[in-house]
Amino acid sequence: MPTSTSPLPLSEDERAQVQLVVSRGHPAARIQTRARVLLKLADGWSATEIHQALDVSLPTVWRVRKHFAAGGVQAVLTDKRQQRRRAALSGEQQAHLIAIACSDAPDGHDHWTLRLLAGKAVELGFVASISPETIRALLKKPAQAVAAQRVVHSDRERGLCGGHGGRARPVCPGLRRPVRTRAPAGLFG
Repeated sequence: MPTSTSPLPLSEDERAQVQLVVSRGHPAARIQTRARVLLKLADGWSATEIHQALDVSLPTVWRVRKHFAAGGVQAVLTDKRQQRRRAALSGEQQAHLIAIACSDAPDGHDHWTLRLLAGKAVELGFVASISPETIRALLKKPAQAVAAQRVVHSDRERGLCGGHGGRARPVCPGLRRPVRTRAPAGLFG
């Protein structure tokens, strides 16, 4: 997909804008790389020379040239905004699924499995189909804990949450913050 090797027509303002991105740096390294490629293309460098000098792939050089031709400097220096993915379950569907998970397990089972939950959700008709992985991800969310005896840890199990998301052991009584009490009036002055 090589295109012509003629220099790109950058105006002085456009060149200054691109050089500003390169000289100041930019949070996204890929934008700074595209700016460097654009400057080299404007100076008349070939795609192979840019590929070797800046250690970028040839398709990257060709894409920079293509984006410049389509939309100018802004098309090269801005990333396209990615479209948000549709959530697999609505809030109401999530609530239904959590309610099922908190209910008693079906006959013949001592607990709900992800596949049982998926089957029950389809059977009840609030989703057409659902992956067990979607259910796992939903139930893993800490904000989804509901105030049911089966879900909330008892006082003896309650501890600190670790930074990795796991549960830590209960806080030792010696490390707990002492309870402040008021001194009797007149004791300290």
